Amino acid sequence: MPRPLHDPTDTMPIHRPLADWNSPHTADPDAPLVLRFAAVGDVVLLTALLAALAQRYGRPVHLLSSGAWTPVLLGHDPAVAELRLLSSRRAPYWLTPSQWAARRYIRAHRGPVYLCDPDIYAQRVIDGAGVPESRLVRAWQHWPGDGIHWVDWWLQIAALDAPAVPGPAQPVSVPAHPRLAVPPEWHAQAEAWLAAQGLLGRPLVLVQPGHKKTYKRGKVGTTTHDKHWPAEHWAAVIRGMLQSLPQAAVLLNGAPREAALVQDIIDAVDAPAGPHRLVNLAREDTPLSRLAALAARAHSMVSVDTGPAHVAGAMDCPLVALYGQAGWGRWKARAPHSTVIALGPEAPTSGARLMDLSPEAVLAAWRSLPARRAVQ
Repeated sequence: MPRPLHDPTDTMPIHRPLADWNSPHTADPDAPLVLRFAAVGDVVLLTALLAALAQRYGRPVHLLSSGAWTPVLLGHDPAVAELRLLSSRRAPYWLTPSQWAARRYIRAHRGPVYLCDPDIYAQRVIDGAGVPESRLVRAWQHWPGDGIHWVDWWLQIAALDAPAVPGPAQPVSVPAHPRLAVPPEWHAQAEAWLAAQGLLGRPLVLVQPGHKKTYKRGKVGTTTHDKHWPAEHWAAVIRGMLQSLPQAAVLLNGAPREAALVQDIIDAVDAPAGPHRLVNLAREDTPLSRLAALAARAHSMVSVDTGPAHVAGAMDCPLVALYGQAGWGRWKARAPHSTVIALGPEAPTSGARLMDLSPEAVLAAWRSLPARRAVQ
């Protein structure tokens, strides 16, 4: 089973299922190579591109990326043969051994390179490796505008060719939604955790009130952010959930720095006494593996626009997602079968805030979610 490994030349864990993890060489130099340095939600959306390229080329792809979450989300993905990580693209080259290894790794390839980031830091990686323009597919040269969803755009990119190394003429026919490959041990670990918490067999509702910029600049920065929704609003929604599902446990997710924010919400709910009705997952830094497994069995989720919402969607969890000024047209989480309801503006809208959404509207949307399919 693929697993993250540690490169002694750097501090970032590196995942290399089919190659010697301490070697610049690759087991398949003709495989398409994708460069994408992405946050959690973007990695989930990227799975559509990876699956489409693997289908079109008839072989799993290689990925140069970043972030400790990436090998967790993609470590079992059959569309990915080799995954290498940069600890930093912005740090000086001579102080960053993972950049040295990345250049050697790119030079070991002779297939097409799909450059999926438009910034100067990704360009520096390409320039340093000496990749000729004729082997590049520059995704952002083909951006059609904000009217297209990321997944649909990635499927369009998968059909493009680098001039010097054109791919097969096979059309792309993968579903237009992300998917995550979750190993059985994640489900077993989640079940053991639920049993230890006294939650096994109860309906689970996931709530994600925070996002990656929560508390980044302290409480003031949080409350002025367009994705901020006050504790009293969340509490009103949760009280309605508990009225509709009296046996449910509401699991409030977040990063450890958001534990106080989550506890403010729990305190504001002031729910009648009951064992483990409200659980502060932020206190124990819930790993993505557990979140994915919980989402696979949860009744539903309500979330701000953030990475865990995309994880839940990919795990086919019925979902209500709240969007601010970025709008949901390009970013809306997608699920294989379950319903995803987006609240907020569809198009990017300056000045739009989650504060424009009422607890009554969010609760009504949650209550309208069709039941998910039974787990097979």
